[in-house]
Amino acid sequence: MNITIRGKNTEVSESLREYVTKKLSKVSRLLDSANTAQVNLTVEKDRHIVEITIPISNGLLIRGEEATGDMYASVDLVMEKLERQVDKYKTRLYRSRNDAGSRGAVAPVRADTVEKNGDEPTIVKVKRFTLKPMAAVEAAIQMSLLGHDFFVFEDAETGRVNVVYRRRDGNYGLIDPQPQ
Repeated sequence: MNITIRGKNTEVSESLREYVTKKLSKVSRLLDSANTAQVNLTVEKDRHIVEITIPISNGLLIRGEEATGDMYASVDLVMEKLERQVDKYKTRLYRSRNDAGSRGAVAPVRADTVEKNGDEPTIVKVKRFTLKPMAAVEAAIQMSLLGHDFFVFEDAETGRVNVVYRRRDGNYGLIDPQPQ
């Protein structure tokens, strides 16, 4: 696995680099299709933040982020999160294959982050992504893998932009805008 480790506001020591590589080797053994991993290590005041993104087959992403007071503890926590996501992915992949479901290309999830500032909302971050056609079930799987509450995708049948979201009752909803 090709691992890219970047540090922000911190120097990435050789021992930390080896520790991250050793931990990621366990995930790479679980995922045959994972060829690369991007690791961002950030220090902000007393918070040591570790963010790991692993692209897997068909454009799916496995991503985890954790922050603690110690970089090594953050690595351990994010690795636990990634292992759970890999297990969930493999279980769903196994089920979908047994249910004769097909897998298509899935776009990474990106969304605008909106922060309220008094009465007027302020957009503090804009993320762009490429829409790839997929079924609503695949979008729900990708949303769940990434741990997000919604996912924007292009419906493979209609070609329209849709949004799948997690409802408060634990089920999923689909927003399918109709042209006027």
